[in-house]
Amino acid sequence: MNKFSLFILLLFAQLTFAQEADIRRSIDTFFEGLHQKDTIKMKSVLAKPMVLHSVDERKDGAVFSVEYAAQFYRSVASVPKDFSFGEKLLSCKIQIDGSMAHAWTPYEFYVNGKLSHTGVNSFQLVKEGDKWMIVYCIDTRRKP
Repeated sequence: MNKFSLFILLLFAQLTFAQEADIRRSIDTFFEGLHQKDTIKMKSVLAKPMVLHSVDERKDGAVFSVEYAAQFYRSVASVPKDFSFGEKLLSCKIQIDGSMAHAWTPYEFYVNGKLSHTGVNSFQLVKEGDKWMIVYCIDTRRKP
């Protein structure tokens, strides 16, 4: 009985690890598309409809904003080619329940090589077929 229990535990751990790797792959694809200003790549891992919220932490209080997918794609596509930006994820904590997942990713955001702001992304994902799709993201933003 102990060997069977150990086998089940190892199988469950392997499945969980594989699911987490697939979720991380979707998040990485999103950021690759963002950094390359490639909305088609981004759309490959973003569910329809998708919405983004931000909480800009300011000295005089937090400012909450919403951006819908169409607006977001236009914003990314309109970034000038000579303008560089990048988001560096510092870690990624994933929680899964069936076909729903949550990823918590602290980050640093750079503009033209200089630190612009820091914060945390909170991604909500759902599994559609065999692919994890981002349905929602909210982030915080703090000036250093």
